[in-house]
Amino acid sequence: MKATNSITNNQKKFLRGIAHGLSPMIIIGSQGITDNLMAELEKTLKHHEILKVKIAAGEREDRKEVIDFIIKATRAQLVHSVGKMFVIYRARAKDPQLELPKN
Repeated sequence: MKATNSITNNQKKFLRGIAHGLSPMIIIGSQGITDNLMAELEKTLKHHEILKVKIAAGEREDRKEVIDFIIKATRAQLVHSVGKMFVIYRARAKDPQLELPKN
């Protein structure tokens, strides 16, 4: 699967609107990133395309490292990050669920 192209600010705004009403689907606890967590994250991302994730522990720098790692590992796009929550997006290779605005 190839990495998605970078998303525009307008597309991020659209995705943030969708994510606003979502509850976190993945919660990263004190054990941090584990193989099981990454497998669940990948499975959920394939199904939903857009995910809100909560990092329950760690300092700001630690959370940034976790976000960077997850984005690289899943080849997703960071839509938004505030405090302990962040939103990622990765379109399905076949039959995308969400249609992003053109610009």
